[in-house]
Amino acid sequence: MALLQQLGWQVSPGPQPAPQINAGEPCRRVSLADAQAHGDLRLQLPDAYSEAQREQLAADMLQQPASICAYAFKLGEAARTASTRLQENPGYRFTALQLGWIGFGARGAGAQGWQRFRSFGRGYAPRGANSVALEAFYSGRVRSECGVGRQVAQLATLRELFGDAAFDSGFTAGELSIGTFLSLHDTESILLGSSAGEMFADGKAVRTSALGRQAFMGVPGYVVHAFDAAYLDDINNQAENFVITDISADAADALARHGGFAHYDALNKRLWELAQQIPGHGWRRFERLLYLREPALRAAVPEAQQALLAQMDALLADPVYRELMLYVHRQGVRPLGFHIARLLDRNPRTPFVIELVLHNLHTTIYQRWLQARLGACAATPTSPSKELGHGIGNDRAGAHGRQHGAASATCRDCSHRL
Repeated sequence: MALLQQLGWQVSPGPQPAPQINAGEPCRRVSLADAQAHGDLRLQLPDAYSEAQREQLAADMLQQPASICAYAFKLGEAARTASTRLQENPGYRFTALQLGWIGFGARGAGAQGWQRFRSFGRGYAPRGANSVALEAFYSGRVRSECGVGRQVAQLATLRELFGDAAFDSGFTAGELSIGTFLSLHDTESILLGSSAGEMFADGKAVRTSALGRQAFMGVPGYVVHAFDAAYLDDINNQAENFVITDISADAADALARHGGFAHYDALNKRLWELAQQIPGHGWRRFERLLYLREPALRAAVPEAQQALLAQMDALLADPVYRELMLYVHRQGVRPLGFHIARLLDRNPRTPFVIELVLHNLHTTIYQRWLQARLGACAATPTSPSKELGHGIGNDRAGAHGRQHGAASATCRDCSHRL
């Protein structure tokens, strides 16, 4: 019951014989505070319920979609923290020409907390504390392409979500393997290997869009070429692997209205067709025209093509292009429209499509997170709440700062870790 409250459920006693539950629509809200202000996540418990009845009800409610949406607020904050830390590390680089899939520089993998299990840099796992290994990507000198960058962002999100102590004790080294995607399938990888458990498949975000904005938080995917590889000019930019860090209400509403990404694949193709009709050249020309909107460059577009440019502007004004935020290594956190414009420069002979990839954020990872929090609750005795009179944990702890390597948060304060 204390964990249910930490997720944001507001619990109160009542004389009625059965529980009164108002789950609301937390997945459509901007924040937990916003959800609570709208009256979501409210539970009224019967006065006559025994402790066993209350705990069974809480256990059942932790599996409800509304509780998973409440967890998604924490997941989104974890993804934003992780992506910020990764993009702020100038030592974490992307180099097209490198000796292996992943490179740990002159210090080597061992000095930065990793050990190799596949040759040519195709597979690594933590060799000691998991949090120390991930810290190499926050503050060390490492290089990888964007596929590993996505894996690292996903694992860093788990570090922020669980906290260092639970992240270190709750995952094996094999579960945090990084490398080629094919390599991960032969490991315990929590992302794609034997520990992944139940996976959620929603390539075009049809179901995710229907659930609401918070269902996108931390979800992985990629922007990839629509035509055959023969139409690629820059093989190093054939795809951009991403983790979603945020999405506005307008963008979420647009995706729900259009039923996911298929509509935007069609718009991407139209943008590509229009780009073919605006001749010219220059370094990052469409990125500068469409995203940076450099006045001198836009003014230099011939009058005959100004109407085409205006059409591209109108398409990119859609909130999904402007307000769906993606973390991509090494571009950092930028809106979807930036990546579409950028790829018009890198691979002008093919349009690009958007796909979400298999993930277990709301299945396996959520269940592991629940167990970690319940374990912390069991390890620390809590005083019964006098306010409700039925032993419901009442969290009165103040927010505390993020401390890597600190002891696991107890049941009374774990809701404040993010």
